[in-house]
Amino acid sequence: MDRGFFINGEWQKPAGVETLVINDPATGVRVGSTLLADGSIIDQAVAHAQKSACSFAQMPAQARADILYRTADLIEERVDAMAQLLTLEQGKPIADNQKEILFGAQVLRYYAGEATRVFGSLRPSAAPGIKNIVSYHPVGVAAAIVPWNYPVDIYCWKIGPALAAGCPILMKSPHETPLAIAMLVDCLSEAGLPPGTLADLPGHGPIAGAALAGHPKIRLISATASIAAGQDIMRRSAVNLKRVCLELGGHAPFIVLADADLEAAARAAHRRAFSNMGQICITVNRILVDKSVHAQFAAILAEMTQKTELGHGVDPGVAYGPVLNQSVINRVEAHKQDALAKGARLLAGGNRPEGDAFRHGHFYRPTLIDNAPLDSLPMHEETFGPVAAMAAFETTAELIDIANSLEYGLAAYLYGGDLEQLWGIADRLEFGGIGVNVNDTSELQAPFGGWKMSGFGRELGPEGLQAYLEPKHLKMRVTPQ
Repeated sequence: MDRGFFINGEWQKPAGVETLVINDPATGVRVGSTLLADGSIIDQAVAHAQKSACSFAQMPAQARADILYRTADLIEERVDAMAQLLTLEQGKPIADNQKEILFGAQVLRYYAGEATRVFGSLRPSAAPGIKNIVSYHPVGVAAAIVPWNYPVDIYCWKIGPALAAGCPILMKSPHETPLAIAMLVDCLSEAGLPPGTLADLPGHGPIAGAALAGHPKIRLISATASIAAGQDIMRRSAVNLKRVCLELGGHAPFIVLADADLEAAARAAHRRAFSNMGQICITVNRILVDKSVHAQFAAILAEMTQKTELGHGVDPGVAYGPVLNQSVINRVEAHKQDALAKGARLLAGGNRPEGDAFRHGHFYRPTLIDNAPLDSLPMHEETFGPVAAMAAFETTAELIDIANSLEYGLAAYLYGGDLEQLWGIADRLEFGGIGVNVNDTSELQAPFGGWKMSGFGRELGPEGLQAYLEPKHLKMRVTPQ
């Protein structure tokens, strides 16, 4: 697939625009290409969005909901083809991509329903004859920046509430993985989305992302990105005080208490550490284990990690594929070497697999490091690759200090048997989402987002829709009858 830009209801391929070739990370074979947006392309898309903003805001909520419902239907009809293409451009196995895409469809259905539940209220007044009416309205033209690791899913997290609220939106698709997104855009268009209400513009963050953040006619920007990118977005957005919603980096602790089911905890840690090769903002980065069960837990997890099989994500039964590119491997190597140089012990992985099947791809074996010092890179910087580092703790106070010690505050995981103890510890952890005996913190009807340097604002749940709405207070004098 060789794609361009989606602007004002149609695909466009303007001349003289930079093009990026996209290769399969498992084989190096060309999959397609994309044009890359710059400031002038952003300006054109904003102009069309502004023209559509008033009519889209006035469109009945049920009509906007019907578009989202129909889009979800079309996505489900095309999920297999979308998943195949997403695997070829990004690397995740097809089963994982089918799950991602189908959850995206659920998100659109959820916000279709929420579109019809934007209620106002009549508030009390201190004076007689005064009525206070509070209503909610679209914030205006919005923009969003989508990451490459779960591009279809997170795309839906952003367009669902924006379109439900009545906001035209410009989407900066990831230049690394924009192809399956093009199929999603076709679904939206076929579902009847009015021209101008969606622009899809792949591009580099320092060019296209910066243009969106600094554009004076965009009133809101939502970005899933690194901390450094989020800081730059905030600086540029300050020009016109646009609303900002940021989901940034994570460094999730996975905590194993002495009374945990060690087999179940190890399975959960293994899957959350190495699913999508650790390229997830809520992946398990550092594993903190009670000293009394540390050796036993390490042995169980090491055996699971050693047995992990890699392959091309399009092949049947493959659960773990390549990383996206060489830069991920370079970062993984740097983090591993730093930990080992500081006294850590390699329990599994730590190398590229051998064989013809892996020769031309970006494969790296899932890597487990034990006794990693707290100042080693995998224990305090986000690897965003297939590395999990382990350390022991002795007391609850020490555990909480270690878990809360970093600038990140997106997700944490806590495994144990005493629910009262688990709840007490969870209350003291400084993270936006905490999985207690479960290795996932995302839930369609609950808010998702981080504390501290992991960002602010929330996606999913009713909070995700509120981000795109402005309250209006109407104070009215009523003549007594």
